[in-house]
Amino acid sequence: MAVSIKKLLVSQPKPETEKSPYYDIAERYGVEIDFRPFIKVEPLSAKEFRQQRINILDFTAIVFTARTAIDHFFNLCDELRIIIPENMKYFCMTEAIAVYLQKYIVYRKRKIFFAQSGKTEDLAYIIGKHSKEKYLIPVSDVHKDDLMKLLNIKKIKYVTTVMYRTVSNDFTKEEKFDYDMLVFFSPAGIGSLLKNFPDFKQDGIKIGCFGPATAKAAINAGLHLDLEAPTPEAPSMTAALELFLKRDIGEHNHEQEKGDIPQE
Repeated sequence: MAVSIKKLLVSQPKPETEKSPYYDIAERYGVEIDFRPFIKVEPLSAKEFRQQRINILDFTAIVFTARTAIDHFFNLCDELRIIIPENMKYFCMTEAIAVYLQKYIVYRKRKIFFAQSGKTEDLAYIIGKHSKEKYLIPVSDVHKDDLMKLLNIKKIKYVTTVMYRTVSNDFTKEEKFDYDMLVFFSPAGIGSLLKNFPDFKQDGIKIGCFGPATAKAAINAGLHLDLEAPTPEAPSMTAALELFLKRDIGEHNHEQEKGDIPQE
């Protein structure tokens, strides 16, 4: 079994468990996989937050669309010495995000709501059933506004507040950048690639993207896209990557077979 992709960079943090599908792929196809985020999240300082002139205790409900938002919200409250009242309500995009609240609050003693499906429309529907609440939505400086558009339609009172920012995770001169394939998960990751390597030439390097916004950013940057996910046949990046490597093996072996045929 031969594969032309020998070394691959996944622009995400290293999986916390050895059971990650990425490790199975690395072993199955003999591919070396490095995990190196192109972007990282930084908290806003208390001073920066105060400049937004938002009083957290003016609100009766907090909306969390990511676990990252939970971490930065409660860390900032600690820094500001704000004690969140027990009657504060929490609305979360998914059950997993809701359960993550246990890191900071006594879960069973709080009023917590989440979208069973994990869809933005369902979260907006749940929020709409509690229309009298005053909502605060902690976000990153770069964020989607799909939920806000739906809340505007429902005439829900809410305020978004930036509590953390996405920045480029710069490479050092000592770090080797000798990959056959790069896999991205956000437009910011594409931007970080070009910031770190302004003279980047794709040449034979394969590019994989997760999500239409990431793919669009890659194409707009003049990059050739070799792999896109999710698709009906590959709903995850690991599934898409496995299909890609299988095809790569077939093409590589076919080229080798052609090369073995004597030419007249």
